[in-house]
Amino acid sequence: MSTTTTTLTPAPAGAAGPAPSKAAVAGEGRIGLRANLRHIGALARRNLLQIKKDPESMFDVLLMPVIFTLLFVYVFGGSVGSSLGGDRHDYVNYLIPGLMAMMGMNIAMAVGTGVNDDFRKGVMDRFRTMPIARSSVLIAKIVVELGRMMVATLILLVMGFALGMTLETSVLGLLAAVALSAVFGAAIMWIFILLGLSMKTAQAVQGMGMLVLMPLQFGSSIFAPTQTMPGWLQAFTDYNPLSNLADAVRGLMMGGPVASSVWWTLAWAAGITLVTAPLAVSKFRKKT
Repeated sequence: MSTTTTTLTPAPAGAAGPAPSKAAVAGEGRIGLRANLRHIGALARRNLLQIKKDPESMFDVLLMPVIFTLLFVYVFGGSVGSSLGGDRHDYVNYLIPGLMAMMGMNIAMAVGTGVNDDFRKGVMDRFRTMPIARSSVLIAKIVVELGRMMVATLILLVMGFALGMTLETSVLGLLAAVALSAVFGAAIMWIFILLGLSMKTAQAVQGMGMLVLMPLQFGSSIFAPTQTMPGWLQAFTDYNPLSNLADAVRGLMMGGPVASSVWWTLAWAAGITLVTAPLAVSKFRKKT
């Protein structure tokens, strides 16, 4: 019995690949799960090799958790800690779970800019001749960015424990909080992939991303309790998915009711993925 294998070898650098043949496009839908997973693995390895060649691309993952933690703990920790009925130590316990919820949002922006940059450099043209599912290219990027997110989360937790954070629940609660953050982060990445496919430049993706991120991050319970906010802003935070995620992670790590926040977070993640993932794959297929 003979078997055939697909080798994901791109065209030479700088050479634009020919348009995909009708047979290749038609055969895309017949790619099996095992072959699809193999393609995702090969493409993820390609993205990891890019990071190895350009270690500066990890600076945001390595430095962002440190800078955000030190900035908010020592600038706002005293005042916000007092509003929580404690001190700076209490604010560390409040802040770190919130920052875990924020990590996925900030790192997700890199997915959109990366996809946009790959089109600009002609990398995606090389994939056009390969008999692979278009979704595998996008899923591979999400897999690698989730790995980067886990690195950032690990550094954030190390910073938190170094500054006196205490885990009030258990290691299982901590792992559940990390997993929940990763699920929501993967959903958000589909939004930025869609932005990267829709906008002309990486700078435009970053600009639009900041317009989306800033209100969601600061209009939430990530950095401070929402009780002192104006009524109209509290209404916004109640429906803000980042507030649900921050409250769920906080409950899983520090104790308290979590069921409602966890289910709302999972519902948001599922809804975002179901809407944006098919749109992103369709946009990618038409763009390539």
